[in-house]
Amino acid sequence: MRRMQQSPITQWPFMKMHGLGNDFVVVDARAHDVALDAVLVRALADRHRGVGFDQLAVISEGTDLTLTFYNADGSHSAACGNATRCIAAREMAMTGQSRLDIDITGRGTLQAAQGADGITSVNMGHPQTEWQDVPLSHAVDTLALPIEGGPVATGMGNPHCTFFVDDLNAVDLNTTGPRIEHHPLFPERTNVQFAQLVGPDHIRMRVWERGTGVTLASGSSSCATAIAAHRRGLTGRDVRVDLDGGTLQIDWRDDGVWMSGPTAHVFDGTLTQEFLDSL
Repeated sequence: MRRMQQSPITQWPFMKMHGLGNDFVVVDARAHDVALDAVLVRALADRHRGVGFDQLAVISEGTDLTLTFYNADGSHSAACGNATRCIAAREMAMTGQSRLDIDITGRGTLQAAQGADGITSVNMGHPQTEWQDVPLSHAVDTLALPIEGGPVATGMGNPHCTFFVDDLNAVDLNTTGPRIEHHPLFPERTNVQFAQLVGPDHIRMRVWERGTGVTLASGSSSCATAIAAHRRGLTGRDVRVDLDGGTLQIDWRDDGVWMSGPTAHVFDGTLTQEFLDSL
């Protein structure tokens, strides 16, 4: 089925960004009309025939701006912390602002701030620790789920399932990740994290993201892992999280969970009419 034939090439510029290798295609709908469906999202996500990304973000008008997220499989995502930081860094550089209020579809209004040395922070909001808010399919103890390994469930806009292990290198993420993502306890599927305590307030973590797979980093997953570690009594509230792509600092404050780290705007591009007409 052909799509988007009515859209001239000039309507489809995009940006490629990443936070610690967690990469995104970003489309600014404030300046250009954007009509997305799951077919187009999946085509763009294809790293061989499209552009390639872990998530796609659409910017629209809002308090300062509004963000809507899609996973690589075309499904919606209610939160994407690294993409939020990347877009916030670009917006603040363009406007000269040092703080932003960002409306996240399905999550509310989040605050972003620009710090020193290129570090961008975003308040990901308060964690959801009650079973019905994660959400889970029925009432269980979110600190020890009835799944082998006794993982912790946390909501950060997206559902998360965090396992604490002694040897992270022994985990086959490609096998375990998809099995837990689709576990019947998670009616909306879940992100899956495996974490190992490195030292006081220091965690090493790997992640399988629902609708995407293994990624080099995940902001909301890092927040969920830090929350789970503190609730388990393993760390304090200010935690360093080392991921495959780099390091994030997670600080659970009274006003929410602040996530800080570097960002990168890699390149700008334009989708060709040939690509759009092929869908």
